[in-house]
Amino acid sequence: MKIKVGVIIGLLLLTSVHVWSQNNPKKKPNIIIVITDDQGKNDLACEGNPYIKTPTLDAFHAEAIRFTNFHVSTTCAPTRASLMTGRHTNRINAYHTIAGRSIVFEDEVMLPQVLANNGYVNGMFGKWHLGDNYPYRPMDKGFQEVVRHGGGGVSQGPDYWANDYFNDTYWKNGVPTKYDGYCTDIFFSEALNFIDTNKDNPFFCYISTNAPHGPFNCPEEYMDMYSDNDKLSEQYQRFYGMITNIDDNFKLLQSKLKKLGLLENTILIFMTDNGSAGGQHVYDAGMTGGKGYVTEGGHRVPFYISWPNGNLTGGKDINELTAHYDILPTFVDLLDLEHTQVKPLDGKSIVPLLKGGNTKWENRILYVDTQREINLVKYKDYSVMDMDWRLINGKELYNVTKDLKQKTNVIEQYPEVAAKLSEGYENWWQSFMDEGVNERYAYIKVGTKYENPARIMSHDMITGKLGWAWHQHGAIEATQASGHWKIEFVQDGKYKISLRRFPRESGLAINDTFPEGPRPRRLARYVPASTKSDFVQTYLYLGRNYETKKIEADAEEVTYTIDMSSGKYNMEAQLIDSEGRVHPAYYVYIEKL
Repeated sequence: MKIKVGVIIGLLLLTSVHVWSQNNPKKKPNIIIVITDDQGKNDLACEGNPYIKTPTLDAFHAEAIRFTNFHVSTTCAPTRASLMTGRHTNRINAYHTIAGRSIVFEDEVMLPQVLANNGYVNGMFGKWHLGDNYPYRPMDKGFQEVVRHGGGGVSQGPDYWANDYFNDTYWKNGVPTKYDGYCTDIFFSEALNFIDTNKDNPFFCYISTNAPHGPFNCPEEYMDMYSDNDKLSEQYQRFYGMITNIDDNFKLLQSKLKKLGLLENTILIFMTDNGSAGGQHVYDAGMTGGKGYVTEGGHRVPFYISWPNGNLTGGKDINELTAHYDILPTFVDLLDLEHTQVKPLDGKSIVPLLKGGNTKWENRILYVDTQREINLVKYKDYSVMDMDWRLINGKELYNVTKDLKQKTNVIEQYPEVAAKLSEGYENWWQSFMDEGVNERYAYIKVGTKYENPARIMSHDMITGKLGWAWHQHGAIEATQASGHWKIEFVQDGKYKISLRRFPRESGLAINDTFPEGPRPRRLARYVPASTKSDFVQTYLYLGRNYETKKIEADAEEVTYTIDMSSGKYNMEAQLIDSEGRVHPAYYVYIEKL
């Protein structure tokens, strides 16, 4: 049988093309989000700050697409919740930073889950602040590689005991792991390792620094960069030093991407989670307020995005009103991801703005509020926004295109604008009241193979008067508080429940005392002295079990072994002193036997 040479060559060419296409499919772009903590729009040189040193971010700002009217929530956990879900934080149980109201409901679908379902490998490094127990941890929500601290900041209650930003122990894929170095350096270093490992696969890398959140613990070399500036107190020398350290790490990130040949096909985003934690007193970028404020300085933040292969470069400003909950629908649209949205989104795709042209963008109305309560409270600290106007608490109206500083209240001159925005607020509020959010809670699940024992902290105890009991220092200083935890036992069986003042890794007894910690220059906050040593009994209420037990001398914990039926329960766990005063069991361990 004769076969023509041309046919053979053609077959060979087709085969080689097929093999090449299998080995070199068109790779989806990588995604990297760098989000810093408590850094405002005013805390960057490229946004006009004359004191801070951020050369790398300044250069990125110059070449990126810049959203100048981008808004987040006014505090930490709420912003992260909306960023991850595309839904307003009030709908999803993350409108506080503590007290069980910073844990996103289990049935909310998050961005890393969407990306994982579309072939992405996901890594998370730094601050999560959306739940420290199963099923709310990042490793439960679509991230395959995780290095994180606990709670909302290093040294907070859920964090590993005695962490102070330097040479800390963080959870790596659920396992406490000791690291050497400064927190921000570690989180970026672990992120770079993740990028190196996954360079041949599409990846999502979420770098969420705890810096420059307080305490302003800072490497001395970065403090020294600002020590000769008489305009800056030591507090802001530390604060700015932490930001400059982030800037240096951002440079290492870009260098790694260039070295691996990934920069062109990586969507790189820099943003922050709320207004400045005090930096507005040095430079305010023409806005009023900072973290926690509903005025512009509390929630208008930098958002810079670059993707060379997607033509998202060139140093262009986009001035339309956008927000953090736009990010998930934007990625679904931009990358043509397979995703069926079950719950309605508050965000919308900003791809039309990214593509430019003669895009007609609706004058949408957005809402931001500062709740920080156990249940949502209507009319509490809110701003209603459209492209030009801000209605603050229903009583103040500002045209921010003319009055960004929000100094001139014009509500009497424009009652029709105030009425329109007020009507929007009423409809918006009713929309999540109809979802029953005040009656829902995020239950910590115990008795699973995913977390046994569960290490639970008073940080997530539901109470309106938690004081400092959410922090490690609250346990040391024996802050009084009372409340309950929402616990779901997933299996019938026998459980061991251990009540403690200090976590197991501390090795401390309930009534241990110790002096104040050392005061090296790098630390802005020191470990306080423990002086209380008169706890005499514990109390546990759980299901049909309620019992007190004596605290023996030198006891580290008091343990109850009880039979539990599967179901949802309120749990009270208390330490009681010699005068009958009630304190929480700051740490509770629940183990299925």
